[in-house]
Amino acid sequence: MRKFDSILVANRGEIAVRVMRTAQALGYRAIAVYSEADAKAPHVRMADDAVLIGPAPVGESYLDMDRILKAVKDSGAQAVHPGYGFMSENAAFAEACDKAGLVFIGPTSDAINLMGNKAEAKRRMIEADVPCVPGYEGEDQSDAAMMKAAGKIGFPLMVKAASGGGGRGMRLVEKADGVADALNAARSEALNAFGSDELILERAIIKPRHVEVQVFADTLGNVIHLGERDCSVQRRHQKVVEEAPCPIMTEELRVRMGAAAVEAARSIDYRGAGTVEFLLDGNGEFYFLEMNTRLQVEHPVTEMITGLDLVALQIQVAEGRPLGLSQEDISLNGHAIEVRLYAEDPAQDFLPVTGAIDLWQPATGEGVRVDAGIETGMEISPFYDPMVAKVIAWGDSREIARHRLINALKETALFGSTTNRSFLIDVLGREAFAKGEATTAFIGDEFTEADLAVAAPTFAQAAMAAVVQFTIERRQAFANSLNVSPGLMDWSSGGHLLTRYVYASDESEMDLTVNPGRDGAYTVNHGEDELQIEVIDCGETTARLTVDGRREAVMYSAPSPGVLDLSVAGQSLHFRNRIAFAASAEEAVGGGRVVAPMHGNLLEVFVKPGDEVRIGSRLAVLEAMKMQHDILAEIDGTVQDVPAVAGTQVAADDLLVEIEAMEEEA
Repeated sequence: MRKFDSILVANRGEIAVRVMRTAQALGYRAIAVYSEADAKAPHVRMADDAVLIGPAPVGESYLDMDRILKAVKDSGAQAVHPGYGFMSENAAFAEACDKAGLVFIGPTSDAINLMGNKAEAKRRMIEADVPCVPGYEGEDQSDAAMMKAAGKIGFPLMVKAASGGGGRGMRLVEKADGVADALNAARSEALNAFGSDELILERAIIKPRHVEVQVFADTLGNVIHLGERDCSVQRRHQKVVEEAPCPIMTEELRVRMGAAAVEAARSIDYRGAGTVEFLLDGNGEFYFLEMNTRLQVEHPVTEMITGLDLVALQIQVAEGRPLGLSQEDISLNGHAIEVRLYAEDPAQDFLPVTGAIDLWQPATGEGVRVDAGIETGMEISPFYDPMVAKVIAWGDSREIARHRLINALKETALFGSTTNRSFLIDVLGREAFAKGEATTAFIGDEFTEADLAVAAPTFAQAAMAAVVQFTIERRQAFANSLNVSPGLMDWSSGGHLLTRYVYASDESEMDLTVNPGRDGAYTVNHGEDELQIEVIDCGETTARLTVDGRREAVMYSAPSPGVLDLSVAGQSLHFRNRIAFAASAEEAVGGGRVVAPMHGNLLEVFVKPGDEVRIGSRLAVLEAMKMQHDILAEIDGTVQDVPAVAGTQVAADDLLVEIEAMEEEA
């Protein structure tokens, strides 16, 4: 038995909050670490103690092993929980904790090292008779060896980083002439993300399901599984929606997949929580993909259908106690679905975004759980993963869980940064998802560019925004005018006051007038169109209205005068009253000025002054929020200036390249 009473959580955000919640509930002292960017973060305030570990960049804080070990020593922690991500699958860190006499709440360094390399892991699984995708996992990493292996495997095939995950260092190759470019791109991304450019090749299983099995093992030889999760809905090979159990799972298939997962864990003397990931094809055949030697982001859906606290089980196993569960004790109750709320723009190929959180208001309700590490007033940093929260719903049936989750998303507000909330609602509402038919090709098959584009607000939505904005302005004016009766606020000597709101979007402009009546009634006009809107009540962040007699509940944030963020039926809308701003502020940057879309590290610059470029030409590569982003030319022309310097940090909207447009031929 290895007893301890204090746990340092070597992570941040919702991960740290999740782990500390259980640790404190069990009576352990929870210690946080934080970077300078996270000094006021919720996980820091929640902790019993907190230690500053360095500047915002992860390499100087959360991924700096020496700084974290010093924090352990300074705080007097006896155990370390790595969370998921960062150091959770770092074998050297687990070994360093062991040598320092600390309890590492996770598997052994040997298991992490073995399963952290996809090539070695696959070789071991083949030895253990776990079904594997045909491919190449050899030590010869030369282009010649890779090209030869690719020819034997056939196309399409996947090029994958042997280390790491999350879709980084991964490329789908359709034909032989694309192998060389895929190898170069995957190596570069893998080296930057994981410090290793080793690759493997695998036959591409077209439109499979991504199904993973949660396993648990104690130090006494007991290994069980807790059922499976379906994680097929992905973009850029990163999970977006996860659910448990898998919608098409049969008991016979669960037994086979569960047995394979348990054997995978047993064959490497595993300890603690782990996830064995499989690809499941349309014929019911499954293939080992990888093993994650940690708790998964999506573990809440397993908790909700098993009634178990997986963090509590991790701590129990780390102390050397038995699981206290056999496979026969595990029963699956109901259905749970989780979505990942990202600070990203689906209309811009899911590009991560940063910004201040003007309002964070998570949903509540029967069967709803929200895991988050954010709050109103925080900044979404460019230094960390863009996932800001998880919204989970449980129900007796999958359909109940799905409906609850849709409603929970509609009742969740995150204003100040673009998010994928509306996209998630759309995913859950699609017929293919509702029928349980989603595969890893779901987003590509179901969503066109037009589906992902930002929809212009309707007249009714703009009218609601104008009335809410009018109500806020009226309330503020009354608060500043002590001698004015509330009943006179909408009147002038000539009768009602008409207030004008001009809202512009990419495609249109709406010029509205708001004419207040009595008892919260308003008439809103836009040209020949007219709506009658009544304000039933208007709080600090929510309002109830009737629009031509129909009830509407909205959430809103008014971060500054003339600006309103509005959520209507799950759609987030941004309104800026142009009457309140100078026209010069509306001017946009021209297509010849290429600016950084976000804060990040400029890895490469491909052009110099005098170069001719075409639309789509690669100008530079920016690394931000754990992803690499190609910076492309938007016009044909000649490069005039290149202020960008490879290897430097750039801020959002910094000028990278200036292009002079090519003159059109007469």
